[in-house]
Amino acid sequence: MLWLVIGGPATVVVASLVTGYIAMRGQDPVLMREEVPDTSATAKGAAESMTPAVQARNHAATAKP
Repeated sequence: MLWLVIGGPATVVVASLVTGYIAMRGQDPVLMREEVPDTSATAKGAAESMTPAVQARNHAATAKP
């Protein structure tokens, strides 16, 4: 019974240390460059790419007799 009382929290502590180690060693690199999107081409392309979604939304919102 004593092993359950000590073993459970000890397992959690070891698991948290392993998780912290993995998080520190496997972090993503920081990107330093800053990209500015071209809004003129992006806005036009986004409107065209959303057309099927808008049609589906409108079709789903209509009541069927």
